[in-house]
Amino acid sequence: MVEIKTAAELDAMREAGRVVARALRAVREAITPGVRLVELDEIAATVIRDSGAKPAFLHYQPRFAPTPFPAVICASVNDVIVHGIPGGYRIGQGDVVSIDCGAYLNGWAADSAFTVIVGPADPADERLVATAEKALEAAIAAAVPGNRLGDIGAAIGAVGRAAGYGIPHDFGGHGIGRHMHEDPHVANEGRPGRGLVLKAGMTLALEPMFTAGGRDRYVTAQDGWALHTVDGSRAVHVEHSVAITDDGPRVLTLV
Repeated sequence: MVEIKTAAELDAMREAGRVVARALRAVREAITPGVRLVELDEIAATVIRDSGAKPAFLHYQPRFAPTPFPAVICASVNDVIVHGIPGGYRIGQGDVVSIDCGAYLNGWAADSAFTVIVGPADPADERLVATAEKALEAAIAAAVPGNRLGDIGAAIGAVGRAAGYGIPHDFGGHGIGRHMHEDPHVANEGRPGRGLVLKAGMTLALEPMFTAGGRDRYVTAQDGWALHTVDGSRAVHVEHSVAITDDGPRVLTLV
């Protein structure tokens, strides 16, 4: 079931989104060569706690996962597409780092992600990140009443495929609201004019994921969480929680 939120409920989700945005901003500012991923996790945890919110990822266990997620953020580096568990790895020059974070505030969820290149960037990595951000912008622009779910997937897929990138199958965006993951699934490819009709009051987490090597397949790490590219190529993941409104898309996960 896809819940239609009232204006007041969208405002409440916006406050949850501010918490996530502040946590991600603090993490982004701390990403420098030598910092450990677990230190970034601690930064996000502090921001969320001090905001009176609760981390959405910590102890979360979807059906595909063998164990609960042990951290507040997902920290995915280089060939890790999503769901990287932050540990003792120290970030190095040239690393491509994706950070995903979610939180609950007063019963409402928000979810967002960014990717950053550390230090001097390889032009190919810059293109990868810029393309994902362009795809996210296209997805947000398609999130309007009267469009269909397939229009969002088609917008993301068109950008990624035109650049020659792979789009990992099975994983994509999702509904969000009282729970972090709700219906519907939002695929990162689709057919225009197909699927669920979008209505004002729906809220979706839109999250393009691209792989530089052009392959759609992925390999799951032994921890059961991290998804790696099959060819060792680099990957990117960006995300915003977005409300569909009669006045146009409303991005909920901005500071």
